[in-house]
This record gives sequence, structure tokens and C-alpha cells, in this order.
Amino acid sequence: MTRTAAAGSEIESKIALDTFSMLLSKIESRTAVIGIVGLGYVGLPLVKAVHDAGFPVIGFDVDRNKIEKLKRGESYLKHLGDDLTSALADSDRFTPTADETDLAQADAIILCVPTPLGRHREPDLSFVLKSTELVARVIRRGQLVVLESTTYPGTTRDEMRPILEQGGLRCGVDFFLAYSPEREDPGRVGMTTSKIPKLVGGVDEHSTRLAMAFYTRVIEHVHQVDSAEIAEAAKLLENIYRAVNIALVNELKVIFDRLGIDVWKVIEAAATKPFGFQAFYPGPGLGGHCIPIDPFYLTWKAKETGYATKFIELAGEINSQMPSFVVAKVAEALNRDAKPVRGSHILILGIAYKPNVDDVRESPAAEIIEQLVHHGAHIRYHDPHVPTFPEMRRHQIDLQSVPLTPEELRKTDCVLIVTDHDGVDYEMVGREARLVVDTRNAMAGVANPRAAIIKA
Repeated sequence: MTRTAAAGSEIESKIALDTFSMLLSKIESRTAVIGIVGLGYVGLPLVKAVHDAGFPVIGFDVDRNKIEKLKRGESYLKHLGDDLTSALADSDRFTPTADETDLAQADAIILCVPTPLGRHREPDLSFVLKSTELVARVIRRGQLVVLESTTYPGTTRDEMRPILEQGGLRCGVDFFLAYSPEREDPGRVGMTTSKIPKLVGGVDEHSTRLAMAFYTRVIEHVHQVDSAEIAEAAKLLENIYRAVNIALVNELKVIFDRLGIDVWKVIEAAATKPFGFQAFYPGPGLGGHCIPIDPFYLTWKAKETGYATKFIELAGEINSQMPSFVVAKVAEALNRDAKPVRGSHILILGIAYKPNVDDVRESPAAEIIEQLVHHGAHIRYHDPHVPTFPEMRRHQIDLQSVPLTPEELRKTDCVLIVTDHDGVDYEMVGREARLVVDTRNAMAGVANPRAAIIKA
């Protein structure tokens, strides 16, 4: 190294250390302004956790309707309750905005945006890249940028970093970059954002230390990993683990059904073993923002290495076939009553992807409904959390929830339980319906039902 190059390196190191130290001081004193991009199922709970930790927060979203509701203290995510949004609206430390220039005031900017799949199950990073470009337009020296969206290893370093450096600022010197995967589970009681353990990995040492300093002041338990790539891969492993095990019990469900064995009782029996077994449960298909999507981020990335992820892809194939299995069970059950699917009146109970929330992202209910309509069925649904079937990326279903009454049940040829919300009167369903196809074992606790119960 020449004397000039060595001097330049020393100057750069001093700039990096000074920038790092000033930002660290702001974080430690909780005077750092935190900008959160994307105020959905991940971003809004994070706003609450950061605000509760004492930081001033700027919440940014391109959806102006969300911003206006937040300003009025109105909730648009029912499972979070109204207290959260009303408290934020009354606070002088929270600023909701749809103006990207407001993010220039932030000392740390956290991206909580969707990472869906494209038409061919390829990663769709458009939300991440557009949000990164947005940050690049306002980025200044002394900022920390963190991605929380689930993605394939290398996204933070190889996709985001070049965009953020386009204006001339250098990562690790002028600004800092890290990855910390979200682990939200909407509707889970007693497990708020601040209580869910956090993984943190930066693209360099300063970035990791700053991200750790921030999250340890917001989250109860924070685990540092060696790199952003390890944190990215860990999040994928978590969801692939669940997807594969759910695929296993879904396949066993089909096999045991043909053998005349109740898979739910099999799982209950196996779960008595105190070691070496963890219970996973079958269902009508996968839903939500993680398990149906995240495994395919790794299968796509693996192709760069020339390796085919056969195990993961097989699990995805099995899980994606479950709506068709459910529709076939409905047809079989109706046939026992000498009724075809065409012309039958079918009531769907629950369209959210999981119990007790209003979240329908990737819900298997949409695919099931479209298949039944294709076969000529007349469909209604009841969901106490979802009054109107919302617009989805791949499905357009024009339906509204109907009241669950004895009259509604008696005029229905088949009740199909897709999501087992707690607020549903299953005793009444068993008493008033003629036929129930149950994909969630929700009717197991109903004593002496008059309805014929078919498990699917």
C-alpha cells in the first residue's frame, strides 16, 4: 500500500468511526429518530414497540388512507385493537406521513415491505427495491438502514447496498446497513413485537453494532449473528421447517383418509411422546405472508448454485394441492346425499388464513371458493373478522359475510369449515346443519351433532 493510499484509508476509517459514534450516541440516548417504511402487519406493530421504547418515530406508507386513519387514531388492523392507534395519534413522538422527504429526518430507516412471489413462483423484490430507491433519494450521512422483509440470502448486501451507494455515500463509512427478519404472528396472544426474540446481522461490523444497539433498546431478547446473510437464511429456515412438516402431515392426512384412519387422533397419540416429536397439524392449504411464499425464495436462489431444492419444492407441491383435496371431499360428501356440487348451496366458515384475525393473505379459502364456483356451487361465507372479501393479488371474489343463524344453516346443503375462529358457535352448526365438512377438526368437541361430520 502506498503512503497516499494508507493515508486515505486512515481518513476513511476516522470518518467511519466518527459517523458510527455520533449515531450510536443518539441511539443510546433514545434521541435517534426512527423511520419505518411500510405500516402493515409488520410495520405498525414495530412502530408501537419502537414508540413504547421511547424513540421518536416517523411512520411512512404510500397508502394515504392508512396515514389519514393513523392521524385520526383509527385502526385498520383489527387484531391490534384501537388503543394502539389512538395512543399513537395522541403522541408528539409519532409522525405518520406519505411524504418520502420526511424520512431524511430519520437517523435509522427500517423497511417492512411485502416480498411476494411472481406468477412463476419467482421472488418479487419490487417492493424492497422501490423502497430502497426511495431511501436512496433521501439518504444522508449518519443513517442506519435495516431490512426486515423476508428474502433470499444476499439481498441486503448485493441488491440494496449498490442502490444506496449510487449517490456517492459509502456503506460502512457514511451510512450503515443491516438485516433483522420480522417474526410477527398476527393474533398470537401474549407475544407482542417487543417479546419476540430478534436476529440481527449487518453487512459490516459497525452496521451490526448499531443495529444491535437499536434493537436491544426495543426488543427484550436480541441475538447477534455474523452477517446479514446468516440472518436472511435463518428466517427462511424457520418457515421452510414449518412448510415441510405441514406438508408431511397433509400427505399423511390423504393417506390415512384412504385407510379410514383419523389423522387428528394419530397426531394426538404421537404427541404423547415427550421427546423426538413435535406436533404439526393438517389443513385446507397454506396461508399467510410467510409459509406459502418464503421457501420459494430459497429454491430460486439455490438455482444460482446449480442445485435443485427437490425436498422444498415437493413440500410446496403437496401443500398447494390441499384446496383441491378439500373440494373433492366436499363433492364426495354431497354425493352421499345424492347431490351434485353444481347447484348446491355451500356455506364457508372462515376465510382468514388463520383463526381470530382478519388477515386473508394467501388464504386457501380463495382457491377453494373459486374451485367450487367453477363446479357450479352457490357460495356464501361467514367470517366474524372479515365482513367483505378483500381484493387479493390473484383472486377477485365479490362476497360479503352472512350472519350465522339457524335459518342460514338449515338452508345450506353443506357447511365447509376452512378457518376455525373461536367466535363461531360450532354447537349450533352441529345442531342445525345437515352436512359439515371440517378441515380443522373444529367439530371434535361438539357432543352428539345432528349433522353428518366429514373430516377433510
